[in-house]
Amino acid sequence: MKLLIFICSLLVAISQSYAADTRIEGIPGGQKFEANPFWLKPLPNQWIIGQVAGIAIDKNDHLWIVHRPNSLAPDELGLANKNAKCCIAAPPVIEFDKNGKVLQAWGGPGQGYDWFENEHGIYIAPNGDVWLAGNGKSDRQILKFTKEGKFLLQIGSPGLEQNSNDTKNLGRPAHMDSDAAANEIFVADGYQNRRVVVFDSNTGAYKRHWGAYGGKPADGIFERFNTKLEQFGNPVHCARLLKNGQLAVCDRAQNRLQIFTKDGRFVRQLEIDTDTRDNKTGWGSVYDVVEDGKSHYFYVADGSNNEIKIVDQKTGQTLGTIGRSGRNAGDFHVLHNIAIDSQGNLYTSEVDNAKRVQKFDRKK
Repeated sequence: MKLLIFICSLLVAISQSYAADTRIEGIPGGQKFEANPFWLKPLPNQWIIGQVAGIAIDKNDHLWIVHRPNSLAPDELGLANKNAKCCIAAPPVIEFDKNGKVLQAWGGPGQGYDWFENEHGIYIAPNGDVWLAGNGKSDRQILKFTKEGKFLLQIGSPGLEQNSNDTKNLGRPAHMDSDAAANEIFVADGYQNRRVVVFDSNTGAYKRHWGAYGGKPADGIFERFNTKLEQFGNPVHCARLLKNGQLAVCDRAQNRLQIFTKDGRFVRQLEIDTDTRDNKTGWGSVYDVVEDGKSHYFYVADGSNNEIKIVDQKTGQTLGTIGRSGRNAGDFHVLHNIAIDSQGNLYTSEVDNAKRVQKFDRKK
């Protein structure tokens, strides 16, 4: 009996150790994160969310998402189709408080602006304005709203022709960030175009644009998964202003992060997991990046390997990872975007058929 009790105790200890090792991840001997599967509270109104294309944190540490209602399958919309108790599609833009409770939701087609064929990116400016992008085949615009959903500005107009040197329209834009002091909005442009483009954030007036290495962008068919290519791949997936005033740009299909000054001068390049390649989809390793305000790390969202890479900003070395492919809490399926709050906690979004948001608590 004593032997049996000992064996059972040993098995429990081993299973607990294994659970701890697999659920708390980060840098070996350093910063750790733990998935928090109960952070997000149940959605009201029998709502359900589709592919979560973009996420952002505002100055109050509230989480904002833009999701794709049209990505929901008929069997997920039983209430809307009047054949089951749940559910109906939530509005595309949702604000959550620090505790994961819905505060408000809005968005979709309306008067005075062109909504997107396929929702993609969201950015919350320091003054609370909400910027949105879409990457559908005809999406050549970005939109600005108040935090309550009042329309303020549209830059670009929908259409099927795109040009990486167009000064009026975009080409399936992916993401945005702003320099409030200069009244400038930086756009990762995008799924069709191969550039960063900058507009006046108040008037929408064109200011400048550039391609990979700060050169002139060109359109055409180019090699993928080539970190030395003189043109950005598709998509140019993120634009993130850093603490030092420089701009980080995610060149997803080329497995690289390029850093620029705000006027477009190339500074340096970080090559991230360069063996990652999927020639059918063009998926690479650099989907999104956020900067750790408490350390010298980048957190890189890698939707091909389905992990968050913790990267040394200076060397580009991956020091640790969070997550793996899977369906459990802390796993990912097509990890798409990442956000970080003032306490250093991480938030992630997933597309394809994962359709979810996750929070990762920073361990003290």
